[in-house]
Amino acid sequence: MARVGKHGAAAAGESSPPLPPPDRRPLHFAAFLLLADAALVALIVAFVPYTKIDWDAYMAQVDAFVEGERDYTKIEGDTGPLVYPAGFLYVYSAIKLLTAGQVFPAQILFGVLYIVNLSLVLLMYVKTEVLPWWALGLLCLSKRVHSIFVLRLFNDCFAMTFLHAAMVLIMYHKWYLGLVIFSAAVSIKMNVLLFAPSLLLLMLKAMSIKGVFFALLGAAALQVLLGMPFLLSHPVEYISRAFNLGRVFIHFWSVNFKFVPEKFFVSKELAVALLVLHLTTLLVFAHYKWLKHEGGLFHFLHSRFKDATSIGQLIFAKPKLSTLNKELQFFFTLTVSFKEQDHFISWCGALLEYLSVHCLFVTAVAIHSHLHLVWLMELTCRVPLCQWKEMKKQY
Repeated sequence: MARVGKHGAAAAGESSPPLPPPDRRPLHFAAFLLLADAALVALIVAFVPYTKIDWDAYMAQVDAFVEGERDYTKIEGDTGPLVYPAGFLYVYSAIKLLTAGQVFPAQILFGVLYIVNLSLVLLMYVKTEVLPWWALGLLCLSKRVHSIFVLRLFNDCFAMTFLHAAMVLIMYHKWYLGLVIFSAAVSIKMNVLLFAPSLLLLMLKAMSIKGVFFALLGAAALQVLLGMPFLLSHPVEYISRAFNLGRVFIHFWSVNFKFVPEKFFVSKELAVALLVLHLTTLLVFAHYKWLKHEGGLFHFLHSRFKDATSIGQLIFAKPKLSTLNKELQFFFTLTVSFKEQDHFISWCGALLEYLSVHCLFVTAVAIHSHLHLVWLMELTCRVPLCQWKEMKKQY
């Protein structure tokens, strides 16, 4: 653009200075991290013993499905009945077809999945620019996440990879496809619904009410399509098992609540108390923090639906996408869950950097805080709280 002089005329032959070239260091460092972590994953698969937990149960459940069983109450493994939606069966049926049910080739497949998942997470951080480029290495520090992917082969790995893929699509404003992929993640493990409140909030901020409706309709249609073989034959059994909101966890496998007596752990009182605390936390933070500039949660919802009373607004409203890249943190920070088992670190491992940076003002302090968070999460996944006193006595 020509520069305008004192008298309003553009100075002949002069132009504004060229824009600085984009900083390629984050992309280059991310590529280096992917190569380095791929080498690390290969070493883990080659030299670290596989941990037998759920793989045999997964394969037994897949066998029952492939043999024609459609009653969810009769599909079981050695760890108990099937409690995951239909997408889980399709994914692990494909895995068994590719690996013949053998652990080692499955580990290689999950190693590739780990790199794909890490690529998606790195892309989110590079695009949102919440960390300096050299701090991206923090995303590769968790020993537990590596173990969950390539040594334990949990279905959480596929669920979170699909979720991160949905988040990347949403960052690039591909809302409808993003919602379908999000629904695919839910079909593998229902816990992905913990991210639904933040997703709905982002949708209401970015889309017309009509757009929100059709996006949700597409997500629901995928659930119906995947569950069709079971819904047509045993609908009650499928819904009650695959989407059981009242399922009681086994006290033996608990991590953070091992110190709670088993009788209280399995009680409805604890479940209701945690649910109320969860929902209250979401409402308070949404009202006073994330929607503060919109006048709070209730004013925001009222204004959005009031605007939608106009047919023209309902049909032609344009999405407000200018701030969505930064607001993607809602996806992480709105998700408040009480993890029961150690593999749930794969659900929150990618959010630690967002929490560290957005809760602290100084990047150096935030990174130091992140290192402490990683250490604490690794410790709590390895050592239940009830054993900390014994550790203190020993040392």
